[in-house]
Amino acid sequence: MNAEASPIVAMRKLVGDLFDHRSMIYWFDLAACLVVGYGSGAIYLAARPFSIEQIAALTVSAFALFRAGSFIHEITHLRQGEMRGFATAWNIVCGIPMLMPSFFYTNHIDHHKTDRYGTIHDGEYLPLGTSPTYKIWLFLAQAIFLPGYVFLRFLLSPFTFVHPRVRQWTLERASSFVMNFRHRLVIPENAPRRLWATVELAVWLRCVVMLAVVVAGIYPWTRLIQLYVLGIAVLALNYNRNLVAHHYRNRGRKMSHLEQLEDSVNITGTGLVTELFFPLGLRYHALHHLFPGLPYHNLGTAHRRLVTTLPADSPYHTTVFPTYWSVLVELWADARASEARSEAMAA
Repeated sequence: MNAEASPIVAMRKLVGDLFDHRSMIYWFDLAACLVVGYGSGAIYLAARPFSIEQIAALTVSAFALFRAGSFIHEITHLRQGEMRGFATAWNIVCGIPMLMPSFFYTNHIDHHKTDRYGTIHDGEYLPLGTSPTYKIWLFLAQAIFLPGYVFLRFLLSPFTFVHPRVRQWTLERASSFVMNFRHRLVIPENAPRRLWATVELAVWLRCVVMLAVVVAGIYPWTRLIQLYVLGIAVLALNYNRNLVAHHYRNRGRKMSHLEQLEDSVNITGTGLVTELFFPLGLRYHALHHLFPGLPYHNLGTAHRRLVTTLPADSPYHTTVFPTYWSVLVELWADARASEARSEAMAA
């Protein structure tokens, strides 16, 4: 056993009994999120513009739908055939209405591969910690434009089937939720392309209906603006969460499993605020990279076991931060230092 594998094996033994998914927790959690998210969303859409009622409903809906949408991450990590009913139901009641079908997150698996994490082939990684600070602002700005891009992408879906090459190009380059737009999806030979096409056309129909009800005069054109604002709010929460998931110091080299852990972050802040901004255990992102198969409802238990049992010199302890702000301050300091080095070299 090599030196790197030894501490990981020891950690695996401590949490070996926590890998079973409790489906009822998933169903209840999702149902509650959608009742709150869609219910408050309806209030937001019907409320007087810029009223306190509308702003409050928008806030509640954004957080609830952010949590509901985050189940796409859990679905991606399910073993083949596991909780298939939940994955199907999620796509019907959440993925399709919110224009985020689960197959658009197939690329996430690359984010966990040691030969792809942190490289140009990783769609969820940018070297923000070793780049000028303006790159952080550009990253966050994606949330403003992404709802429009996604809507247009699905509205044009029928045209992607005009030729097999067009379809292949679209799947590789425009069918993944990424922050690194140089990423290209590697499509396996056994990919369920017909299922993907069916789900995508269902999302296309959703987009058409959104436009049709406005054109027909059922709803005013401002309804589209309201939905766009809600989309930005949900995405802004996710981008804000992603900003502190890693240190983002890697500039393209391949990283080992242990190096992935050390480049990732666990945030231990407690209370409702932390859960709102980091739903489904996403605060334990370093732990997730260590053991991607752990279900979200067991991440807290696993983290507490590791922190209290592992020796003081364990690399796991280096991933732990008390708050969101402590991670952000370090990321900003890294970017400023990189900026200063670049200016010194230019001088």
